Amino acid sequence: MDEPTRERTRAVDAVLLLGPTACGKSALAMQLAREIPLEIVSIDSAQVYRGLDIGTAKPSAAERAEVPHHLIDLRDPSEPYSAADFVRDAVRVIGEINARGKLPLVVGGTMLYAKALREGLSSLPSADPEVRARIEARAKEAGWPALHAELARLDPATAARLPPNDSQRIQRALEVVELTGLPLSQLQSAPQRERNRAPLRFSTIALLPEDRAELHRRIEQRFDAMLAAGFLDEVRALMARGDLNPDLPALRSVGYRQAWRHLLGETTFTEFRAAGIAATRQLAKRQMTWLRAFRSEPPIDPLAVQRQEAVARRLLQTMGEVQRF
Repeated sequence: MDEPTRERTRAVDAVLLLGPTACGKSALAMQLAREIPLEIVSIDSAQVYRGLDIGTAKPSAAERAEVPHHLIDLRDPSEPYSAADFVRDAVRVIGEINARGKLPLVVGGTMLYAKALREGLSSLPSADPEVRARIEARAKEAGWPALHAELARLDPATAARLPPNDSQRIQRALEVVELTGLPLSQLQSAPQRERNRAPLRFSTIALLPEDRAELHRRIEQRFDAMLAAGFLDEVRALMARGDLNPDLPALRSVGYRQAWRHLLGETTFTEFRAAGIAATRQLAKRQMTWLRAFRSEPPIDPLAVQRQEAVARRLLQTMGEVQRF
């Protein structure tokens, strides 16, 4: 190895390959796995649930047989799974992959999990069912935008990054204030996170499409492909269990909540399809906002190069500067 290359190379425990939905992360990860010895670690808060397959674009049985995939199908949809659970599981799996002499490639788009893995977890209180019930009762009476306005008074920093109808996160932020007397944004401060940081070294590669119209086209195309593959039948099967409801974290995933409403007869098929595509576009926008805030290797535009092999070449070149092999 020549001296300039030695200076560029640095040891890492894992590479994070992050990007918005429908930008081609999974296909690129499979392409990379055919070039270098790696195993894939999913960083997807919906793929951890069994039975949520089509709507989460879960890797196929053939792909999982070809390349080991981890942190998929860990929970029943009725069970919770948190960022803390993910960090614990990811740290364990990354260590096991390193022990096998392979590179862990952490692939996905759940940016909250990525932030927790890279920067550590804040010391937050556990969920309190009584407090949550009170907040939900107030929301039914006044509406979530009213509770968002209340959060803006109590925790302006958190409220500024949440849409007025983001019920799950508004509820959690208000719950934290009630349980601790402190705003969520303060509890998520860097010094607290540093104390709970995973003892691992990461390099982060961000896939950031510049052509928003092309990304939107791919999102629409993928949503229609999911419908053709039987997505609504998948949601019907979940509904038929009888023990699930659309307020569970698993079923708040993009696409599932819109499908659930449609199958209850609350929307037409046309309205459901439009709502699902719009929600997916909004998710992609949030993911790219998170990615721009992360410090990482220079971002790669996966849509700027037409051939997937060319994008993989760029990724391999970037990874060659950070991996241990």
